[in-house]
Amino acid sequence: MQEKRFMSSLHAVRARPMLAWLSLALLVLSVSGCGVNNIPTYDEQVKAAWAQVENQYQRRADLVPNLVETVKGFAEQERETLTAVTEARSKATSIQVGEDVLDNPEQLQRFEQAQGELSSALSRLMAVSERYPDLKSNQNFLALQSQLEGTENRISVARRDFIQAVQKYNTELRTFPGRLWHTLLYSDMEPHATFEATSENADQAPSVDF
Repeated sequence: MQEKRFMSSLHAVRARPMLAWLSLALLVLSVSGCGVNNIPTYDEQVKAAWAQVENQYQRRADLVPNLVETVKGFAEQERETLTAVTEARSKATSIQVGEDVLDNPEQLQRFEQAQGELSSALSRLMAVSERYPDLKSNQNFLALQSQLEGTENRISVARRDFIQAVQKYNTELRTFPGRLWHTLLYSDMEPHATFEATSENADQAPSVDF
């Protein structure tokens, strides 16, 4: 009889760690369903969206040298416009940005301003082509114009996706239960900076059509 009681007690002791692990697993599953992982997940989405913004702006910058050289071949006298484009590109590419810009509104604003200046310079360059029929019909120029137009559209989409991703992340930090998890687990993660609309049509790609 005593042996049976002893064995029963032994089984109960052995079962306790298993019950503890089971309880812990159930707790983890319960907590994960309450949005505990939302903040890091949304943060990664913001970083991915920002990478696309950088990629598309870089793609545009890579088109500029060939575009300038092509225009120069037909309209070398437009030196002021060509120089403005070259200088705007140089300024835009000189601003080194990475994921740290997401936590630096001033740096993001400088980046956006430089890209805006390049957009304006490119718009002026596109307008120059109206005075040069041979340039407008040049196949290399037309190909570059088409690539530029497509890139501007992709920039617009990338900016929109980035703004939405930041809004989702920042909202999570400020609302329940995200605010609770931010206080308990992610207090080192701050709201991210985002682009600011500068005009009613700021979310639309500038036109480069002829």
